[in-house]
Amino acid sequence: MTTPSLLRADEGMWMPQQIPELAARLKALGFTGDPKSFADLTGQPMGAIVSLGGCTASFVSPDGLIVTNHHCVTGPLQFNSTPQKNLLLDGYLAKTRAEELSGGPTARVFVTTSVTEVTKEITGNIDPKSTDRERFELIERRIKERVSACEKTGQRCTVASFFEGHKYFEISQLEIRDARLVYAPTADIGTFGGETDNWRWPRHTGDWSYLRAYVAPDGKPAPFAKENVPYKPKHWLQVSAAGLKENDLVFVVGYPGRTQRYQTYSEVKETTDWSMPLSIRLAEEQIALLEKLTKGNRDLAIKAAARVRGLNNGLTNQKGMLEGLVKGGALALKESREKELVAWINADPARKQKYGDVLGAMAALQAEAEKTRERNSALAGLSGASSYLAAAQSLYRLANERPKPDMEREAGFQERDWVRIKEGQERTQRTLDPTLDRGLLRWAMIRAAALPKDQRIEPLDGLAGLKPEMSKADAEKAVDAYLDGLYAGTRMGDLAFRMNLFEMSKEDCGASDDAFMKLAIALHPVTEANREAMKNRQGAYLRLRPRYMEAVLAKAGGLAAPDANSTLRVTYGQVKSVAAKDGLVWTPFTTLRGVVAKHTGEGEFNVPEREREAVKALRAGKTTPYLDAGLKDVPVNFLSTVDTTGGNSGSPTLNARGELVGLLFDGTYETVASNYLFDPILTRSIHVDARYMLWTMSEVEGAANLLRELGIK
Repeated sequence: MTTPSLLRADEGMWMPQQIPELAARLKALGFTGDPKSFADLTGQPMGAIVSLGGCTASFVSPDGLIVTNHHCVTGPLQFNSTPQKNLLLDGYLAKTRAEELSGGPTARVFVTTSVTEVTKEITGNIDPKSTDRERFELIERRIKERVSACEKTGQRCTVASFFEGHKYFEISQLEIRDARLVYAPTADIGTFGGETDNWRWPRHTGDWSYLRAYVAPDGKPAPFAKENVPYKPKHWLQVSAAGLKENDLVFVVGYPGRTQRYQTYSEVKETTDWSMPLSIRLAEEQIALLEKLTKGNRDLAIKAAARVRGLNNGLTNQKGMLEGLVKGGALALKESREKELVAWINADPARKQKYGDVLGAMAALQAEAEKTRERNSALAGLSGASSYLAAAQSLYRLANERPKPDMEREAGFQERDWVRIKEGQERTQRTLDPTLDRGLLRWAMIRAAALPKDQRIEPLDGLAGLKPEMSKADAEKAVDAYLDGLYAGTRMGDLAFRMNLFEMSKEDCGASDDAFMKLAIALHPVTEANREAMKNRQGAYLRLRPRYMEAVLAKAGGLAAPDANSTLRVTYGQVKSVAAKDGLVWTPFTTLRGVVAKHTGEGEFNVPEREREAVKALRAGKTTPYLDAGLKDVPVNFLSTVDTTGGNSGSPTLNARGELVGLLFDGTYETVASNYLFDPILTRSIHVDARYMLWTMSEVEGAANLLRELGIK
């Protein structure tokens, strides 16, 4: 028997076109299929995998039915909730197509249709005498031109950087704009264990939900409309009830967000010394504030729900990363590997000539950026806290960009982005509340008031009467007095008013008497100066990082996976136990026994009565095809060695035959630092077992209509 502690996870969130090169490794793990199938984005299974713009999902029926995680549909649940009918808690099941609910104006489904390398088109033939700023502007313009040409086909296109700008790929996607809520289990199933179990094992969470993609009657993407019809995908996954056992090979296909494995040691150390501790503190303060503001108020709790869940999830993740990097030794290992790279470069005169200056130059750029990091963080925190201010700033920037030729407009404010900006304002309306907004902005302004003398946000100081030498009590009084006038003098909470601003010129915005618009205009020179400084630094990084990556890849030799960047990736591994801590082995499956054992009847561990009754019926001998003979129970969650990160949430877990046997939804707290340095021994990802999903739909939630659509008998 193999000792669990010696089993190795398989590093790599691979680009689909790289999978055929891994054929030998996959064969050794028992894969008998064709690795080339993963490189065919329009075939099976890849044509069934979609992005929701932050989570992954997959088609599971010919009528556009999509399965993803429960926590990935928080937006649609919130959008359709009221204090009288809170779907965030109660869940939702549409028994007919007519009962399916709009996911909201920003709900999207993206189907990747092609990935084309365009490195030469983006970085080729650049005059080596170009300044850093000229390099930045040339590359940015080339990217915009590629995107514009690509989108003439009706697709949504991006040009993404891989290996720190060493390579570029153009990605074309079908953008479906009508995604409807079909089914989400009650929170007592979908978020069972809550924050207590978040990122932890053993886990017993039913983290699944269903959407459906709709298009216009002519088959083209269109916004939500009653006459729209279900989208007919060319490919969909077969959901399997056959299940898995330990050592089985599994694949996860999805859109992982961001990893930082190619960051330099100094960049990671700045993260551990400053940005992560700050992020943790700010999240804790916001969570405490939101809990205070929403206590006893259902309406406010619904409006704040998505933010609170995101803060809690990120908080636990950041704490785990910081522990792993510092106490777990990942930071020290990162330093050791970088010293090895420097020694390798210096050992050869040609390499030293080519790469010797890169790390020092990058460190100098980082040091320059760190000089104003306190101010810049507090400045960003203002709009991050206040949706009112964020809307005013976005609309004023649009007014500044609109008169320019489209290729000269800032990315995010080109004509291709205007619909999204409008839809974002419509979606924001469901969560806007002056009480919440003021509370969060007050918190952010008090933070800004405490900035040292050399890092002040001068326009804010002038408007609010803040001074560096002020006591905290005096600063709070000044902030409160300013906020009284700010919220009394604004209509930014009115959607019609914001839509009117959307059409205004820069001059019209400047003439507005709205208090938040005045604040946005006052802050604009500071935010613009920050953007200009960023562009200059980015131009330098566009010169340095590709050379740095060239050195890293040359030293490593062989095939390597790029950092995650929200593009389509494939990762593979096995269902495995792990010796997580000294004297503690985690077995790879949890079952209904654990669900019942955790039941307390309240809070995060309340098992619904109908589920408890279904378990009793199972124990009394009721037959089910979802029972695992070896476990003698219905599996709930399982562990595997696949390499995943945020954005992979909702990714289908496929068996060796390409059938959906689970959904990826989490990682383990002990190894989240793998975002920076992969741990090949301890890394595990957590999946919800398809058998638990199907058993719950059949025996607990009464979703027979969906089971039939899935082809489950």
